[in-house]
Amino acid sequence: MATLQFKGKTFVQNHHLGVKYHELIPRKGKSLTKKVSLHDNLIIHGDNLKALKALLPTYAGKVKCIYIDPPYNTGNEGWAYNDNVNSPMMQDWLGKVVDREDLTRHDKWCCMMMPRLKLLQELLSDDGAIFVSIDDNEVHHLRALMDEIFGDEKFIGQFCWKSRQNKDNRNVTGVSVDHEYVICYGTKLRGDERKVGQFGNPDNDSRGPWTSGNMVGLATQKARPNLHYDLVDPKTRVVYPKPKLGWRYDRARMQRLIDENRVLWPAGVKGRPRQKVFLSEFGQKYTGFSSIVGKDIFTRDGTAEVDAIFGERVFDFPKPSSLIREFVVQATDKDSIVLDSFAGCGPTAQAVLQQNVEDGGNRRFILVECEDYADTLTAERVRRVIKGVKGARDEALREGLGGSFSYFELGKPVVMESLLSGENLPSYEDLARYVFYTATGEEFDAGQLDEKRNYVGESKDYLVYLFYKPDIEYLKNTPLTLERAKKLGPFKGKRRLVFAAHKFLDQDYLGALRIDFAQLPFEIYQMAK
Repeated sequence: MATLQFKGKTFVQNHHLGVKYHELIPRKGKSLTKKVSLHDNLIIHGDNLKALKALLPTYAGKVKCIYIDPPYNTGNEGWAYNDNVNSPMMQDWLGKVVDREDLTRHDKWCCMMMPRLKLLQELLSDDGAIFVSIDDNEVHHLRALMDEIFGDEKFIGQFCWKSRQNKDNRNVTGVSVDHEYVICYGTKLRGDERKVGQFGNPDNDSRGPWTSGNMVGLATQKARPNLHYDLVDPKTRVVYPKPKLGWRYDRARMQRLIDENRVLWPAGVKGRPRQKVFLSEFGQKYTGFSSIVGKDIFTRDGTAEVDAIFGERVFDFPKPSSLIREFVVQATDKDSIVLDSFAGCGPTAQAVLQQNVEDGGNRRFILVECEDYADTLTAERVRRVIKGVKGARDEALREGLGGSFSYFELGKPVVMESLLSGENLPSYEDLARYVFYTATGEEFDAGQLDEKRNYVGESKDYLVYLFYKPDIEYLKNTPLTLERAKKLGPFKGKRRLVFAAHKFLDQDYLGALRIDFAQLPFEIYQMAK
C-alpha cells in the first residue's frame, strides 16, 4: 500500500503515544444532569488531542460512530498548528496561523490530523464507522492518511454532499464548487430501508405483493447479439420489436419468465413488456446507502438552524444536524456512542438527540471542543435543544428533545513521576482510571471503585488494587505489607494486581498470595507491555 509522505511525519506518527493522560475535571454548574458522570452524554472543553487520550481509559473500542468536521485548510480559516512536538521545525510552527501563502500548510494539516486519527482509531469499536467531512483542499491527503491508519480495506465510501444551493459566481476559475465530501471508514453501513409502498397485489397473485421492473437492456447488438430479438405475446401474438439496446435477458431466461407468468404485457404494441418483481425475492430489509448524501440539505440550513436556536448569528457555516443524522442512522444501534472531537456549535449532539426521539433510542454523544465557546455556544445549544426551542418548526425540538449531559474541562496531566516529588498529585479516581487502563487495556468502570478498601476494579485477568492518596506522606508510609495484603480478601480465581509506592513482601509471599505487584510510578510501564 502506498503511503503519504509529508514534512514532520517522522515526528508525529507516534506522537499520540507520548501524549500524557490528563484529568477530566467535572463542572457541575455547566452540566445539565443530576449527577455528573463520564458515562453520561459528555461535553469536554480542551485540546482535542489531549481529550481523546483522556477518554481512552473509559471509551477505548467503545465508540460506534465518529463524525468529525476538521479544518478544511482553505487558507482563510485562521487555524494554527499547536501540538507541542519535540522537533525544532515543528516548534517553529507553533501558534502561527496557516494561510494560503504558507508553503507548508498541507504538511501542517497532515501533522495535525495524523495523531488525532490514530487516537480516534483506538476509540472506534471493531464494528464502528468514522465519517470525516472535507473538501477538495485536503481530500486526497485525508484518503491517504486514513488508508494508512485504518487500513485501505476499511474504506467504505467517499460520499458527496451538494452543500451549496446557489452557484458561486465569484470563483476565479469559473467553476462554482457546490459540493463537499464525507469520507467513511469502518465495517459496513446499515443501508436505506427498502420502500415497500410501491409493492401491491392487484391481481391477488399467490406469490404475494409485487411491482413491475424494467426489462430493457443496456448493450448494443454488436456487444450482446443474444439479447436482441423480437418478443411475442403468446396469447395475443402481438410482436414487440427489440429495443435499441436489447433486452436484459436472453431468449431462454425470457421464456422462463413467460412460463412463470412473470411478464406483464402492455395493452398495445407501443408499450414495453415489464417484469413482475416480488417483494419476497428481496432477502434484505435494506437497500444500498447512496454515495450522494444530504439531498436538499444545504449549509445555509445549518446556519438557519443555529440562528433559530440562538435568535441571532453566532456561528459561521455550521453543519446541518440533519446531515449528520443520516450518518448516525447508518452507523449506530439504539444504544451506541457517537463521538465528535471537532464539535463546533454542537450539531452532532442535536442529531443524536433527535434520532433518539425518532426511534426511542438511548444513544449517547461525546463532544470535544477546544475553543472558548465550548460552554457559551456548544453546551448552550445542547441545553436549549434539550429544554425546547420556542418557535422551532420541528415539534419535537419545540417541545424539547430531552436528555442530559455532563460537562468536563481538561485538567492537568497525570504524570506518574510527580509521585516522587509530591507535586500536582492526581485524585484517587484519576490515577485509578489511568493505572487500570494502562495495565489491563480494558475499560475502567467507576462504579466498581471502592477507595476505602483500595479496590479499583476487575478486568479479564485481574482484580486491581491501588494504595494511594494525593498525599506524599501517605505514599512514603504506606507500603504493601503482609497485613494489607491479607485484607485484600481471599483468592477467587483471578490474580490480584496491586499498585503501591513500595512493598515489604518478598516474591515468595507475593506468589503465595497470588499478587502481582506494580510499583508506583515506574513498573506501570512494564505492566503495560
